[in-house]
Amino acid sequence: MKIEKVMHLAQVLKDGEKTRALENSQPTKKKHFSLETLFLDFLTIIYSHWPGYPFPTAPPVDPFAKIKVDDCGKTKGCFRYGKPGCNAETCDYFLSYRMIGADVEFELSADTDGWVAVGFSSDKKMGGDDVMACVHDDNGRVRVQHFYNVGQWAKEIQRNPARDEEGVFENNRVTCRFKRPVNVPRDETIVDLHLSWYYLFAWGPAIQGSITRHDIDSPPTSERVVSIYKYEDIFMPSAAYQTFSSPFCLLLIVALTFYLLMGTP
Repeated sequence: MKIEKVMHLAQVLKDGEKTRALENSQPTKKKHFSLETLFLDFLTIIYSHWPGYPFPTAPPVDPFAKIKVDDCGKTKGCFRYGKPGCNAETCDYFLSYRMIGADVEFELSADTDGWVAVGFSSDKKMGGDDVMACVHDDNGRVRVQHFYNVGQWAKEIQRNPARDEEGVFENNRVTCRFKRPVNVPRDETIVDLHLSWYYLFAWGPAIQGSITRHDIDSPPTSERVVSIYKYEDIFMPSAAYQTFSSPFCLLLIVALTFYLLMGTP
């Protein structure tokens, strides 16, 4: 600290002592000051004049732990939809599940600024399905909500089995993590996860925190029923990467290649 600043602080302290002496001279009320009080006042003056005085700040918020794809097929089951080799941060849609005690922990992520969801269905069709969705609202929060598909319409259900929920919206992706009990009391809108179900995967935009129609007309589904006790790592190519994988397209490529090699008569 510069000499001028120390002298300034000393003068401030001296003026404060004069003021206290004047107050003590008043006959109405007598005050007593100890050396400890003066020392504390001196420290307060120094810290209040010191550049970069550290004001109390709110405790930091724990960051959202990234989804580990290396565990897929080993300690948790995963579904990936998108470009071959994609992960939880690059797939169009990603879901993982694993058993933790009496709960199932789900992790969902999708390339959207609205919502990402998984539905539990007795078939591969939308309607009569138990749905868990992570919704990005206008305040920047990601909330886990419970829905029930009534035909093509998702109705929000107030009874929400989700617990320990957390979510984040980063890089134009909605990502969340939550737990849900394996066994629940029988209810039309909530299924028991110890049974096997087809999984319906969907994502789309939201308006003021309310979900709207999913991004694609025919969202992907699991090819077969899923058991939470069996961990697999299943990849499903998105439409952009399905073009040359169908039998018809492969046959067409072979025919064109043969035609070019043989030439025309």
